[in-house]
Amino acid sequence: MGHVQEETHSKMTTADAFTIIAVTFVAMLLISNIAATKLFGITVGPAHFIFDGGALLFPFTYVLGDVLAEVYGFAKARMVILMGFAASVLAAGVFLIVQAMPPAEEYANQEAFEAVLGFVPRIVAASLLAFLVGQLLNAYVLVKIKERYGPKRLWVRLLGSSVVGEAADTIVFCTVAFLGVLTGANFWNYVLVGFVYKMTFEVILIPVSYFVIARVRRLDERAQVA
Repeated sequence: MGHVQEETHSKMTTADAFTIIAVTFVAMLLISNIAATKLFGITVGPAHFIFDGGALLFPFTYVLGDVLAEVYGFAKARMVILMGFAASVLAAGVFLIVQAMPPAEEYANQEAFEAVLGFVPRIVAASLLAFLVGQLLNAYVLVKIKERYGPKRLWVRLLGSSVVGEAADTIVFCTVAFLGVLTGANFWNYVLVGFVYKMTFEVILIPVSYFVIARVRRLDERAQVA
């Protein structure tokens, strides 16, 4: 009986790990889409850096994407990426419909709603294109490096796939979302700062990626042994 309970627990824990990662991945994507409607600047000495609010959470989606591709393979990673895509389309559609509905007489925040969420459809369009290109490239490159060079040197796969994925994501997103809103040097400042920031984040979080990947693999091994 104890063996049966342990086997059930292991299987549930393994399934829960994938579910938690997938749900967290989609949630972070949706939150980042809305947060990205605000640009903010940080001045350090003579240098001025431009970010959007999505920069706070979005890099974590690449960490989770790495975990999915490394542990569960490209097919499972692609499934979660498409789930995020579908959720983002739904969110954009709902915001558009709600914005178009006539406000009640008692509602005094229509302009504020439009100012924040009215920009979301463009952000979501940019995010969807960048997300699909960047995340799919990230997962594909990680899996291909693993197939070519074997399971060793995980850090090479994490960094190599992230450079390709983050570069594609940043260029596509910044161009679709803010070209025309930001011009000239400010636009390229935004693109370069965004890419460097995301890659710095990736490097800092490599130990976290190692830890999560090891824990999830251990769950899979326990489930197989049980």
